[in-house]
Amino acid sequence: MTGYTTGDTAVAMAEVAGDGVLLSADPILLALNSRAGGVIGAPIAVPQLAMIARLARRLGIAVSRSVVIADDDVDLDLWVRAQPEGDTVGLAVSGWRELQPWRPAAPNPGAGVDFLSSGADWRWETDAALRLTFVSPDAGPRMGVDPLALLGKPLTSLVMLDSGDDGALPILDAVARRQPLDAQPARLRGSGRAIMLSAVVRRDAERAFAGFIGSGQLIDDPADVPSPPAKPRPAGADQLSPTFTAGLDRALRTPLARIVANADSIHAQTDGLVQPDYADYAADIANAGRHLLALVDDLVDLQAVERPDFALLLETIDMADIARRAAGLLAVRAGNANVTITRPAAEARVVGRGDFRRVLQILVNLIGNAVRYSQSGGAVLVTAHAGSDQVTVIVADTGKGVAPADHARIFEKFERVDSSEPGGNGLGLYIARRLARAMGGDLTIDSAIGEGARFVLSLPTQATRGQDQYQA
Repeated sequence: MTGYTTGDTAVAMAEVAGDGVLLSADPILLALNSRAGGVIGAPIAVPQLAMIARLARRLGIAVSRSVVIADDDVDLDLWVRAQPEGDTVGLAVSGWRELQPWRPAAPNPGAGVDFLSSGADWRWETDAALRLTFVSPDAGPRMGVDPLALLGKPLTSLVMLDSGDDGALPILDAVARRQPLDAQPARLRGSGRAIMLSAVVRRDAERAFAGFIGSGQLIDDPADVPSPPAKPRPAGADQLSPTFTAGLDRALRTPLARIVANADSIHAQTDGLVQPDYADYAADIANAGRHLLALVDDLVDLQAVERPDFALLLETIDMADIARRAAGLLAVRAGNANVTITRPAAEARVVGRGDFRRVLQILVNLIGNAVRYSQSGGAVLVTAHAGSDQVTVIVADTGKGVAPADHARIFEKFERVDSSEPGGNGLGLYIARRLARAMGGDLTIDSAIGEGARFVLSLPTQATRGQDQYQA
């Protein structure tokens, strides 16, 4: 790319038709539009320029804006003025100041593990969604994996995370607190061999959490597992406080929702045409944002259900009605996947005891999983049944099923049957079962490979302890 002169005061002109078609442009603007995939006689391809031209046309007045436009490997800080001129809009673009792209800062040796000098067996990096962005090439021979094939997949596609001595997952605390990861015990998925993970935090240009830069050390014997340095901790410090979790929720939800909305807008090309590969990148960004939003939800729920005093107050609920609502919430997703959802009949009524919102949450998770793992043309059957002492909702699908050996594992934290498949973060079923048991019920599975899966949510028909309150 031809470099721009920092602080260049030259003004480049362009003319845009009322329908957004670029009629003419000075060479520097023409080259910028061309690199974005546009040509003379086609809609202007730079979204920011197209948006300002459309705004000036709609308002009928001159509009001036400062914009930042990505151009190859640099960002351009430009000042754009759009002036309606009859049936066209004239653009005047000045500034042309290059902004240096963000580069990850070198880790602060005092802020965490110096993995480059620790004699680690391999190195790894993730994005903020804990998806692998780098695995050192030398990891292949030592660990029996293909480093390139792992890129873009969750960290848990490479390792199975184990709890520490206190029963908690160090990586969960590190993500929530945006702090270095001292020592996360894990096992390689292929061989089951023990490994210890450590990492420092990667931050973006806004100093927000952008992932981990870490190392892995193979453990030959349990006695060789290094213990994390002892730290004085106040009583109850091993658990995230509700105040902290609420703050995390507030801090992440709004910016993530904005990222998803803007990425969806770029993908839909509502602000102007973009190159097809850029539109695909925007769709990936939106999906990653939704994954992070779901992770925030799960972290908040995880903090709640693992508190020793977690309990739910139960009320009389109609399980059939909640099942119909959950199926309705997923109707669009099922339609896009060409999967049919059969829900309880409108007149069906199955009364039990539970927490309405939590039961809806469980059923949305179960039906969502059933839709995700069903083939095109498949079907999901949701039924509700009343018994003498319990009521049940059954979610059955026609997917590939779950092997009996994996029935217990899928209800554990951060576990998925096939981590290479797109999906959640391995917390949904764990949280769903904890919620079911907190309401005096249970969540079980009946499945076999090639025969689909059948999840059964059971709840009591009435209080069995004299009070409608249960603990997980």
